[in-house]
Amino acid sequence: MSAVVVFIIFVICLIIAIPVSISLGIVSVLPGAFDASFTASGTYVIRSMLGGLDSFPLLAVPMFVLSGIIMARGGISRKLFDVFAFFMGKRTAGMPCAVIVTCLFYGAISGSGPATVAAVGSMTIPILVEMGYDRKFTTALVAVAGGLGVIIPPSIPFIMYGSASGASVSDLFIAGIIPGLLIGALLMVYAFYYCKKNGEDKEKKMVVVGELHEKGLLKVLKDSAFALLSPVIILGCIYSGIASPTEAAVISVFYALVISMFVYKTIKVKDIWAILVESIRTYAPILFILAAAIAFSRVLTLMQVPQAISSWILTHFTNPVILLLVINVFLLIVGMVMDTTPAILILTSILLPIVEAVGMDPIHFGVIMVVNLAIGFVTPPIGVNLFVASSLTEVPIMQIAKKAMPMILYFLAALLVITFVPAVSLALL
Repeated sequence: MSAVVVFIIFVICLIIAIPVSISLGIVSVLPGAFDASFTASGTYVIRSMLGGLDSFPLLAVPMFVLSGIIMARGGISRKLFDVFAFFMGKRTAGMPCAVIVTCLFYGAISGSGPATVAAVGSMTIPILVEMGYDRKFTTALVAVAGGLGVIIPPSIPFIMYGSASGASVSDLFIAGIIPGLLIGALLMVYAFYYCKKNGEDKEKKMVVVGELHEKGLLKVLKDSAFALLSPVIILGCIYSGIASPTEAAVISVFYALVISMFVYKTIKVKDIWAILVESIRTYAPILFILAAAIAFSRVLTLMQVPQAISSWILTHFTNPVILLLVINVFLLIVGMVMDTTPAILILTSILLPIVEAVGMDPIHFGVIMVVNLAIGFVTPPIGVNLFVASSLTEVPIMQIAKKAMPMILYFLAALLVITFVPAVSLALL
């Protein structure tokens, strides 16, 4: 069976709404089923699925998922928002900018885009709407800013890319810092332009900001201190060498639990079971996709698909600039129709040899890939962040996407800078 037929069957499975994990499993087994001499038999595929999950770095994924859920339930996102609203709220676009910075910080806790949208959006969208901001704009802002959750370290997609490429996860985390800050800054520029153009209800805004200022700076900082320390402790453990990313993920779970239960007292012992159930329900689909994607990537390697595609692309696109633009467009299209995890696990083995052939650092390419797929979080038809944001506000997905388009253009501008200025990603390494 040829690779083209395998990919056609995979696309057909997705079109007829067969779950991604099952679709990947089907196309992994088919080559061996139709050709008895092919190495990847059904037994091989199953062994690949189970063996691929036997990875220490991958343990960080369920731990960061659990940590993010605990912090969302524990109200840590609200504590973060209060600090940034205190300092930024009085300025033009101060409250939307406070939302963006909160997404940056929460992303440095949860490592997940959808989790960032859910935790920050459920708390900030009602506040901003109450202050007179347009519901569609506010929802789109949170949906797009939530994409920062997978760029700012720690990042679940970076862990996936590290697993697929063999690149250092710690180095990937460091490389994501400046790109994440750059995109956050550009989103704030757009928020400022939007608020200047459409105006703000300063009276309503000052009611909320005034309540925070009545508390006083010391009171606000005291209430939010442990929330602000969360990313510092998690990332500090990684970069100081005290803990690996996986060990830091476990530390973040215990830190979130202790702070939520004994400091903020927002979580009771009886709530822990529901939190564990929610985390399992969140991670289980990722686990099945992960196992099937690993098997599929190994089958593609045996079929020499990465080598064939690499050879074809390098033959037809000899100019490195054109090559990188083509790869970016391809990744943007993939991000629109495929979830981040299978996209990274399948495409890394195909695209990494191509970019390495033109002299690109694997760490730099990992950042490019994750930024591309982060844009996919807010582009139809898959756009997970759009679905999460829509569920919070009941604003139709296409209306959110329409409002998000200008912000996506800023995201794309940052992507071009990140692609063609390697120092943006590699300066801190």
